[in-house]
Amino acid sequence: MDRFSWSNGLLEINETLVIQQRGVKLYDGDDKAKLDVGVALLSTHRLIWRDLKNHECCIAIPLSQIIFFEEQAAGIGKRSVSASTSLTLDAKIVIHLHPAPANKEPGPYQQSKFSYIKLSFKEHGQIEFFRRLTEEMTQKRWENTPVSQPIPTATGAQAGRTRAVGIVALNDLSGSIANKIKDKQGDITEDETIRFKSYLLSMGIANPVTRETHGSGTHYHMQLAKQLGDMLQAPLEERGGMMALTEVYCLVNRARGMELLSPEDLVNACKMFESLKLPLRLRVFDSGVMVVQLQSHSEEEMIASALDNVSEKGSLTAEEFAKLLGLSVLLSKERLLLAEKMGHLCRDDSVEGLRFYPNLF
Repeated sequence: MDRFSWSNGLLEINETLVIQQRGVKLYDGDDKAKLDVGVALLSTHRLIWRDLKNHECCIAIPLSQIIFFEEQAAGIGKRSVSASTSLTLDAKIVIHLHPAPANKEPGPYQQSKFSYIKLSFKEHGQIEFFRRLTEEMTQKRWENTPVSQPIPTATGAQAGRTRAVGIVALNDLSGSIANKIKDKQGDITEDETIRFKSYLLSMGIANPVTRETHGSGTHYHMQLAKQLGDMLQAPLEERGGMMALTEVYCLVNRARGMELLSPEDLVNACKMFESLKLPLRLRVFDSGVMVVQLQSHSEEEMIASALDNVSEKGSLTAEEFAKLLGLSVLLSKERLLLAEKMGHLCRDDSVEGLRFYPNLF
């Protein structure tokens, strides 16, 4: 555990989220870590763990620190030598690590007597997680696409050593948008200006709310929330009432043109939807995935849709469900997990992947 460093839970430029699994407990060798059950995230560069109850508690370790890893199957164990009561042991992935480098960032543990950690899967999912980890360790994509160094923001270079980060899974899209727009500054023709303003109008934003026009802090986020409420209504209806926050971020910044929003400002504005009695709400699933959805988009409808489609087809994966609804795989999986949580679906987690069935029990 001394190999882990504190993290803000956000991905670096060029880093991509591969898989995430909730209900994962960390072990420092054979000892349970002093952390609650959380979400394990595997990216192309790091293994990340985040506390479900305290989102500020997040740690990470580079994949380059892994020597090898192995599966430890679930089984039956004893509470103590003299105990007669048995309990089910969760399946685990054992990860053996290199010694911590001298320049490692601070983390929850200063030292450890173990050279390995364990990921204990309380809600299954270890088979797919192990498969994806095997792929990443084989491909070693972190060597081919090193994370980028800090870059200037859309409004100028930030002081100090602020790192260029975005919402999880956003990767380098926002950065590429910003760079393409900045490259146009100073030499936009009159014809291009007219076409650009027409484009903004068609997206619903004629005069974007900015810190320059509406100040900072709560007032700025309130005005921004109102503008987002007007802009996102139609796109949400077209997408079945729900959009991932990363998709919202890209859509909004494409429409704002040169006045790009930061991920933090977008999240803060979305948090105000309900207090301002707007027809939208920000929702955080148990896995940590954040979405914007219409207030009229009820949980019961999502569960009913998942159950109806799975019952009709006999069984579905998240990918198959996504094709049926025209949604992203990420949001489709969250709907299936929600229906499972409410007892309407059950899962089969095999080497072929995660598949959902109607719960007949």
